[in-house]
Amino acid sequence: MNFVVLGRDVAGGAPRRRHRAAHLDYIADRQQSIVYAGPLLEDGIMVGSLFVFDLADRAALDAHLADDPYFREGVFEKVEIWESRWMVPEREEGFLRAEAGRARLSE
Repeated sequence: MNFVVLGRDVAGGAPRRRHRAAHLDYIADRQQSIVYAGPLLEDGIMVGSLFVFDLADRAALDAHLADDPYFREGVFEKVEIWESRWMVPEREEGFLRAEAGRARLSE
């Protein structure tokens, strides 16, 4: 199951700077559950983070986030979490065309 997690930093970003090394060490050993992750930038300055996780369920996501220094230490002022579904690039050839056909039937 894919989850998109968007975290907006506390103003000024001091907690991010203080916990960045610990966060990177933490995720270095857990990359297999991350589809994509990286900082959100405004004029080249980190102001948040975007994560796309591939985990079994919401409980697994919550356990991962509970141990991540960025989440445990209050780096983010606001965190949004959405369940998502992998669409592009296709994992199976023809998936998007089949999905388009199903969409046409439901119009």
